[in-house]
Amino acid sequence: MGEKKRKDATKPTFVFGKKNYKFMFIGLACIALGFMLMAGGGSDDPNVFNPEIFSWRRIRLAPTLVLIGFGIQIYAILLNPDKK
Repeated sequence: MGEKKRKDATKPTFVFGKKNYKFMFIGLACIALGFMLMAGGGSDDPNVFNPEIFSWRRIRLAPTLVLIGFGIQIYAILLNPDKK
């Protein structure tokens, strides 16, 4: 009888709730989108300069999205799912 109570008391529980995982996936999507926006713009010929690497999208927008995504991840980790 004591064995059954001990097994019931040690049921596996998730560390995070459903709300935490939603915010984690949103943050991950922001980070992935930021890295996709940073990609490209290179030149096949190393002797040719391509000014596209200095576009507003790669210098301002993409790093901002990545930082926002990391902020969302931190919020998702610190969020209390039991709070109503």
